[in-house]
Amino acid sequence: MKAIKYGTAHFYFLLFSFFVSSFYLKTFPQQTIFPQPLSDRIASYDMNVKLDPVKKIVSGSETLYWKNSSQDKISELEFHLYMNAFKNTNSTFIKESGGQLRGDKFDVSRDINWGWEKILSMKIKDGEDLTNKIKFIQPDDNNKDDQTVISVPLSKPVMPGQTITLQINFETKLPKVFARSGFSDNYFLVGQWFPKIGVYEKAGERYAVKGQWNCHQYHANSEFYADFGVYNVHINVPKNYVVGAVGVLQNEVKNNDGTKTLFYHAEDVIDFAWTASPKFKVAEAAWRNVKIRVLLQPEHFYLAGRHIQSVIYALKYFNKYLGKYPYPNLTIVDPPINAMGSGGMEYPTFFTAGSLWGLPQGVRLTESTVVHEFGHNYFMGMLATNEFEEAWMDEGFNTYYEDRIMDNYYGAKNSFFDVAGFHMGDFEMGREGYAGMNDPKISPDFQYSWQYTHNDYGSITYFKTSTWMFTLEGLLGQKVMDDVMQTYFEKWKFKHPCGKDFIDVVNEVVKEKLGNKFGDNMDWFFNEVLYGTDICDYKLANISLSKVDEPHGIYDSAGVNKYYRFKKETGKPVYESKVVVERLGGVIVPEEILVHFDNGKEILEHWDGKDRVHDFIYDRPEKVVWAKVDPYNKIPMDVNLINNSFTTQPQSSAANKYFTKFIFWVENIMMTFGSLF
Repeated sequence: MKAIKYGTAHFYFLLFSFFVSSFYLKTFPQQTIFPQPLSDRIASYDMNVKLDPVKKIVSGSETLYWKNSSQDKISELEFHLYMNAFKNTNSTFIKESGGQLRGDKFDVSRDINWGWEKILSMKIKDGEDLTNKIKFIQPDDNNKDDQTVISVPLSKPVMPGQTITLQINFETKLPKVFARSGFSDNYFLVGQWFPKIGVYEKAGERYAVKGQWNCHQYHANSEFYADFGVYNVHINVPKNYVVGAVGVLQNEVKNNDGTKTLFYHAEDVIDFAWTASPKFKVAEAAWRNVKIRVLLQPEHFYLAGRHIQSVIYALKYFNKYLGKYPYPNLTIVDPPINAMGSGGMEYPTFFTAGSLWGLPQGVRLTESTVVHEFGHNYFMGMLATNEFEEAWMDEGFNTYYEDRIMDNYYGAKNSFFDVAGFHMGDFEMGREGYAGMNDPKISPDFQYSWQYTHNDYGSITYFKTSTWMFTLEGLLGQKVMDDVMQTYFEKWKFKHPCGKDFIDVVNEVVKEKLGNKFGDNMDWFFNEVLYGTDICDYKLANISLSKVDEPHGIYDSAGVNKYYRFKKETGKPVYESKVVVERLGGVIVPEEILVHFDNGKEILEHWDGKDRVHDFIYDRPEKVVWAKVDPYNKIPMDVNLINNSFTTQPQSSAANKYFTKFIFWVENIMMTFGSLF
């Protein structure tokens, strides 16, 4: 990569940016979104930046207002410089990903493809110049070639309750789209692009025993963690570019140099990202008081309705079953085909989806992506979890709600795929993502994101979590589960909850609603599914039938005469039916077993699930025909559903059903090809 020189012209641009920023802030005051702050607003930013679409550089100024909400005297600040993950092949991100992630391969063949982030100056407003004090640190792996975190010592500490104001000038070179952000031709997704302060966790917050900076390096699997604040951002782009961003557009000014400047304002959010391209076509809609804006590739414009309808479904569902979406707007971005690595990426009020031309109506990839990414507004945006350390609290919870929403509105059996007679539900697909792993025991859910292997991160964090969330719902019932989630959301929104906080809410609500039905608390459940690695697998092992030889006559015992005349009275033989259930996995959950007799009667047995082998024995004229473990599918954590049932009368109906579908599919293909010739 060629060295970049910073000369007189660059100095004057930064000086101009400062005055322009001041002018805009004074001339166009932001419109207040929330009369009362929803969060503590610890980290707030005013920025004035310019995009150079040829050099792929965003440059400008940033004023940071950071409040010390702890009781500590803080003599050091820590910042993320995420884009430095793409400045060399020895960065932690590139080494962990192997240069391939989210369908993209990091192309090092051209200098323009590299990315980096450089602080040109940093000073305390009306005070100390900190520029020469900046040093790179590697808190996670001691990789000296990784420059994604900096430490900035202060001569004068920030006192408890005090706010420090920093003025920062920076340049960010965007990489070729690789893993979430960057450029592709004249499309730009600008995410994790500015010097961003870490989170200072005060004693008692999350797992902090004493006050500490939580500012991790940029890892291949991890996403982000930041404090809430207010953003005022002025973005200068060529005048023919269409822009979308976090927050609400306050003003747009056309400049005399062929550019325009857009002013965005956002409140009570943890981040700011934006996109720009001259090719976007805009579709707009609304749901209640929420304005919806979709930025689409021209060839995908006919899919605007699918984007809008699915996000409206998500808005309705979350507002009803979890909590109110408080923001007045949201923006959906459709990336081009050669930048799909930037698809499926989330920020507050702003996210990217993904679509393909010619996508059949029954393949709901776009819908599931839109629903999923919108849901992050709750579990990443309002419940600002630490995704570096507990990604399951965002990705897993969000996948659980994605499955619920998709199955509710599009059908439980065909919400993800419904083509040519074959179908699969969104929940079914997600569960298979976990149960179908080569080794479901490979990792616990509770683990730092970079400790997973590249392949098991998604399966465990997304799919295992959502599967055990559905299992928890199966045990508690949906009403109690909704009470749990609503209580959790109301208690922890606009804060930084951790896993223990969620478990405490579960224990509180379950105790209130169900008493001691599952013991003193639900810790046993989380010890197995969250902290443990074992699997759940119950098997209906066998059903045996034997005729009972009934005694006849008179038997004396301790002076009591017993008469056995059952056979004579009923005229029917008696059979012993033995139903054998086995626990093959290490995970123990309460189970139900439905037992069906040849006269049509059924018995639902309840078992604590603890024994390795458990028998249910029936002496009666009726014979057991079949039995099934978990007949109402309350325990989707069970990795092998095929062994959950056993019958004494093998049936071929299921095989016939799928064979018929296969023939139907083949016939359709043959007819399609026949019509081409």
